[in-house]
Amino acid sequence: MADAPGPGIERLARIANVRPWGGAAVDIELDGDRIGAIVPHRASASTAPERTLDGRGLLALPSIVNAHAHVDKSWLGLPWQSYGGKSGTEGRIRHERARRAELGIPSLERTAAVLDAHVRHGSTLLRTHVDVDLELGTRGVDVVREAVSAYDGAIEVTIVAFPQDGVLRRPGVLALLDEAAAAGAEHVGGLDPASIDRDPVGQLDGIFGIAERHGVGIDIHLHDAAELGAFQLELVVERTQALGLQGRVNIAHGFALAQLPEPRRRDLLQAMGELGVTFTTVAPLRLPQLPMHELDAAGVRFAFGTDGIRDLWSPYGTGDTLGIAWQFARASSIVQDDDLLRVMELATRDAAGFVGRDTHDLVVGARADLVLVDAEHAMDALVRVPPRRAVVGGGRLLHESAGDEQGDGR
Repeated sequence: MADAPGPGIERLARIANVRPWGGAAVDIELDGDRIGAIVPHRASASTAPERTLDGRGLLALPSIVNAHAHVDKSWLGLPWQSYGGKSGTEGRIRHERARRAELGIPSLERTAAVLDAHVRHGSTLLRTHVDVDLELGTRGVDVVREAVSAYDGAIEVTIVAFPQDGVLRRPGVLALLDEAAAAGAEHVGGLDPASIDRDPVGQLDGIFGIAERHGVGIDIHLHDAAELGAFQLELVVERTQALGLQGRVNIAHGFALAQLPEPRRRDLLQAMGELGVTFTTVAPLRLPQLPMHELDAAGVRFAFGTDGIRDLWSPYGTGDTLGIAWQFARASSIVQDDDLLRVMELATRDAAGFVGRDTHDLVVGARADLVLVDAEHAMDALVRVPPRRAVVGGGRLLHESAGDEQGDGR
């Protein structure tokens, strides 16, 4: 592991002998935090200058984008916490509220540990939901920003001010979301407007109003299934169009979409594609997966995320978004090369817009965010989920391993 990044850490000048997307070996010349040039590999480049990372012929990919994280609420680093409370969204909310103060959540130390886990697994770009409620206020946002600042710009994190305990059922939360947006949060969140607040029109009007006033995005957790979920998706589409918020609205989870009859789903996707409404998924087990080909055909972008890591919702989670992409592909019965490659594109290059990027790729002019793995090509990397040999963020070496670990093959 490289030392924690900071102002005294020297940037790399070159990443030598790597194979972008599985192609021919090249040397990537860096210009500050950008890719300055990509040239055929020269054997002498691995020894000079000192600021060269020798890629040893490894596969190079754009860093893995985590488009749905919760870095503020983990018990990672504490003694094991047994799963307690009731299942279901409401049950997990109550259990979390009952125990988070006891565990010191949010914690700068544990937020830093979660960020480190994401970085070691190849993610230098994240979108994270941060709890905003009457007990915490916006303190969690401050904790996350402080933890991110330790990387001195080597990673980039966009924040969703997230009302985990509901919006309208807790008077004052809407004002806190407005405050967070005014203070620089890039998105405001919502949560199951029908089943949590029992006022879908009211919750959506409230958060869409904040987005319109402050020019921020919207990222709504929607767990409600089938027709109830579809009804709320339709309300989101209506408001996006009415308020001119094209390209600024995301649905997280959106389980209902995959549960609808195909004709109904096709109509919804067409409307969402026209308005730039996007989806993020954590590829949940035991539930139908988002239909990749149908989303692509409708022009609806989607991306992967890890959800939480060892929090009061679940003891699972490692910070490996590539593992979530594997889970999605396996659960979707994806086996063809073109489709496996497409999943990897979704996990890396094509998730740029979810973290405020126009370009996230191994091309001249792009920011130097990349991951090296021992794999033949992108498809091989997806199905084996090999260890990340090196992770570079903004031209800085954030993680490097000796290469003696074995991929789990899931």
